[in-house]
Amino acid sequence: MSISDRVIAIIAEQAVLDPADVTPDSTLEDLGIDSLGLVESIFAIEEAFDISIPFNANEPEKSDFDISSVASIIAGIEKLMAEQAGS
Repeated sequence: MSISDRVIAIIAEQAVLDPADVTPDSTLEDLGIDSLGLVESIFAIEEAFDISIPFNANEPEKSDFDISSVASIIAGIEKLMAEQAGS
């Protein structure tokens, strides 16, 4: 399963949606994910990928990790995984 597919599956589970209903262009707001759902999604993603997402991810202007859309979350995870692999 690709990184994209895994992230979509995790977000879909948190939003109680079918993964087919989650697209890269979806925002968390579009999917009905509130702040608690965001925290739960981040914890699930961190566990699934063995990474640490910056604690200020909900403030994109203060973080390199952008949560504005599913695609930006996937890109952020890919970047964190690449950095982790390189260290």
